[in-house]
Amino acid sequence: MKLTTMTQVSVDGVMQANGGPSWLDPGFDRGGWARGLFDTEALAYVEQVYQRADAFLFGRRTFELFAEYWGVMPPGSGSIADALNTTPKYVASNTLTDPQWADTTVLSGDLAAALGELRTTLAGELQVHGSGVLVRWLLEHDLVDEVILMVCPVVVGRGTRLFPDDGPDLALDLVDSRAFTRGTTVQVYRPAGKPTYAVD
Repeated sequence: MKLTTMTQVSVDGVMQANGGPSWLDPGFDRGGWARGLFDTEALAYVEQVYQRADAFLFGRRTFELFAEYWGVMPPGSGSIADALNTTPKYVASNTLTDPQWADTTVLSGDLAAALGELRTTLAGELQVHGSGVLVRWLLEHDLVDEVILMVCPVVVGRGTRLFPDDGPDLALDLVDSRAFTRGTTVQVYRPAGKPTYAVD
């Protein structure tokens, strides 16, 4: 099983409220900063990524937002909705007991052990979208095979960033990149152990 993360970030690394209105994230007045920056090419790329998933993994907050929006769409609503609604889903949570979204399994307790078991039973690609806390944890525990960053041409100025000011370090190998008409770029990386630092 290949574990892939896909995250939309601003140039200054913000991932918070990239696509949603302010009511989705009370107190944050800069939500939806990515929505106007996606052209048909960028959207087609995102759709292709969703369609290749064999399963999805979410943190609880992203899961609930996705379930509320995508989970209520009828069949044929679009390729992203159809992928999410017809593909197995897993949510990492120690408090969620009734996920309600069809074909969802809650992973509680030892997440590393649960993912280890999934790696031996699932084939194909397990994708994580959004879910910043979960992505940081997965990277810290060396459980990510591929990182897809969609970098939007905007400086949000505040908000939760994908990577904290003080966190673990990680070298990345660039395996693909492309740019879309409105300036959003895709960078696809594979984790490559620890970085090498210059010595004075």
